Amino acid sequence: MLVKGVMLLPDPTGALVWPKERTLVVADMHLEKAATLARRGAGLLPPYDTRETLGLLEMLMRRHAPKRLIALGDAFHDAEAAKRLSDTDAARLRKLTAATDWVWITGNHDPVAPLHLGGRAAAEERLGPLVFRHEPTPGPRADGEVAGHLHPKAAVTVRGERLSRPCFITDTRRLLLPAFGAFTGGLEVWDPAIRTLFGRDFTVFLTGRDKVHSVHAGRLDRPAKVDARPPQA
Repeated sequence: MLVKGVMLLPDPTGALVWPKERTLVVADMHLEKAATLARRGAGLLPPYDTRETLGLLEMLMRRHAPKRLIALGDAFHDAEAAKRLSDTDAARLRKLTAATDWVWITGNHDPVAPLHLGGRAAAEERLGPLVFRHEPTPGPRADGEVAGHLHPKAAVTVRGERLSRPCFITDTRRLLLPAFGAFTGGLEVWDPAIRTLFGRDFTVFLTGRDKVHSVHAGRLDRPAKVDARPPQA
């Protein structure tokens, strides 16, 4: 995909790769979400989401050997979650942050970066024509913005079967990433919180098991419960 003339590669895991800059980007990992919800009385949830998400990160680090990793906010599900990591998971994360220039973009769930785990903190990171931040700027004309926060997903019907998946969404001027965490939900791209960020002409990249599928907005299913009138360009 091209964003502000920059070639970026969406990965089936939900990560983003910028080959020229050897940069890997992930959004909304929400580490320790299951443990946090269990502590709040949401039931006994298997506490394996952090382990699974870190495993994906380790795989991507081996595959791409990035010189920089940008975590686009909400890396942890709440402000205290980083302190509740098991010793094993904390050691795995420190090993990852020591292997590259790791940037914690602060998010609404984790406004204070877990610097005891390594890495550096930033409200946003600018590289060339792109700016990486957690929450997208309101309105459809934020050129060069790469953001997370909204956990986009989209659906398309193929051969009579409806496929709904987390997705990247871009109009070549800005890009939203799907949530990278193993235990995160999604928001339909037709929800006003997302669709008001883009004009009529946008493309989603649906994450699949082994590949990413490019689908133009005109081919997407529109859920009946959402006001699917296209936004003004």
